[in-house]
Amino acid sequence: MIDDPMDRIAAALERIAPAPLAAPDFDAASAFVWHTGPDRLEPVPQVSRVDISLLLGVERSRDTLLQNTAQFAAGLPANNALLWGARGMGKSSLVKAIHGALQADHPDLKMVELQREDLPSVGRLLNLLRGSDRRFILFCDDLSFGHDDAHYKSLKAVLDGGIEGRPENVVLYATSNRRHLMPRDMIENERGSAINPAEAVEEKVSLSDRFGLWLGFHACDQDQYLAMIRGYCDAHGVEIDDATLRAEAIEWQATRGSRSGRVAWQYFMDLAGRRGVALR
Repeated sequence: MIDDPMDRIAAALERIAPAPLAAPDFDAASAFVWHTGPDRLEPVPQVSRVDISLLLGVERSRDTLLQNTAQFAAGLPANNALLWGARGMGKSSLVKAIHGALQADHPDLKMVELQREDLPSVGRLLNLLRGSDRRFILFCDDLSFGHDDAHYKSLKAVLDGGIEGRPENVVLYATSNRRHLMPRDMIENERGSAINPAEAVEEKVSLSDRFGLWLGFHACDQDQYLAMIRGYCDAHGVEIDDATLRAEAIEWQATRGSRSGRVAWQYFMDLAGRRGVALR
């Protein structure tokens, strides 16, 4: 029997406190998704990705990120990377493709996807990864921050690491449509309303400066768009003559009002379905 009220409170808190997170079985998969409530790393049995050879029009970014990732996988110094630019041009596809391309030679290279809304928990995730002998690409897709959004402060724990420093076995790859991770009008509002405009803007804009690599992705031209589709057709055994492909693909992009790798893939999916070709 516990008589002291403080002892009873302490005992009750201990009963309802979550048990310490057990070390995950990192051999269960090559990629994981971080969830909170409760904290856990869910293995991904099969990563949704395309072969790196099918990513056209991004050769310079591909080669730079591949070299950086190969260095990291080999235990050498490597930079955090921000992939920014046009929608649908393969930013997230490139991260996943590079991880897949290096898996054969570096099976201990793992990928962990972190959702933007879970950024406040990143410290707990880093503590979990820090104790492992694996190496981790921490992947945050479609990263951006809006008005009154303080999540960007949590990201500094990954980029700067505070007093402990970023774990040596973790590198962050983030994708965003925005070069500075926040809308231009938000930057202008900070500049116009703050007591010290330069300092207010600097605190937010400097977040992107903490990435060692900035890789820009820009809209593709028509030849690149058609080459992407032809590459998908050849890789998956979809037969179509060049004239028909060109006419249909251009009409497809006109109905979408844009031209990108994503639009090329969407046309190819429609084409493969009409031709009765199942994708493996």
